[in-house]
Amino acid sequence: MGDPRLLPYFAALLRFAGEKLRPGRGFPLLLTALFAALSIAAASSDPAERLSNPQQEARARALFTEVRCLVCQNESIDDSDADLASDLRRAVRAQVAQGRSNAQVKRYLTDRYGEFVLLKPSFSPGNALLWLAPFGIVMIGGAVFALRSRRVLAPVTPLSDEEEAALKGFGQGSAAETPHEKRAGVSEDRPKTIGA
Repeated sequence: MGDPRLLPYFAALLRFAGEKLRPGRGFPLLLTALFAALSIAAASSDPAERLSNPQQEARARALFTEVRCLVCQNESIDDSDADLASDLRRAVRAQVAQGRSNAQVKRYLTDRYGEFVLLKPSFSPGNALLWLAPFGIVMIGGAVFALRSRRVLAPVTPLSDEEEAALKGFGQGSAAETPHEKRAGVSEDRPKTIGA
């Protein structure tokens, strides 16, 4: 399960927690120590899977963070506990142990599982639409916005002399006939009705 070399550390951690147990505050400390011990055990991998060369193991672990677990889909194979992630870790380690470069290992994985296996897929004609679509949508939206903001509203024509006089008279309570009333045929003799 976990790395057997970590057992002395777990024992020391539990011994420390047991010594510090005092009424009222010992139980939370013990729970914290147990949680830390279990977290360390869960995070460690089987030493039989590790590569003997530390540089190759470091390269393999770096590649683990770039490869997607096909079961979990939003986790790297480094974070996943799925059986397929374990198989992918073994495959990456085998490729690294054979002396393949990172690009060759990624190509091996994409040949078998497709571009989806990489958390950050490469830029290629096959997925160019996915990479360029957000930029295209922003550019189209900007062009539509620019064209709509440039559109001129109805032109504003200046008021005629009659309209200006009527406007001045309207504010002073004058009963002067407005150009609109002249066009509508409303005279001063007739009473003005609302809505007519």
